[in-house]
Amino acid sequence: MYLRRIIVTFYLLLFLSVGAGSTVFFWQTRQEYNQLKSIEAATQRRLNEAQDRLSEQERTLQRLRNDPAYVEMIIRRRLGFAKPDEFIFRFEQ
Repeated sequence: MYLRRIIVTFYLLLFLSVGAGSTVFFWQTRQEYNQLKSIEAATQRRLNEAQDRLSEQERTLQRLRNDPAYVEMIIRRRLGFAKPDEFIFRFEQ
């Protein structure tokens, strides 16, 4: 009877220690999973922002290739070009 009680106690302690170890392992794994999900969400946001910038740049490039009025506007605005007999006034702000 005493030997049986020792064996049952041993197996109970073994079961509890395996259960506690498994709980700690799964808890750490769950934390790592949550961290990876947040990293994935941040990366997805950055990807979406980069795709938005890329599509905007592609639209600008298409306008530069196909819209002479847009090209003229950009040249006048950014480079300060003027047509003959035009004057450009610049005011400091």
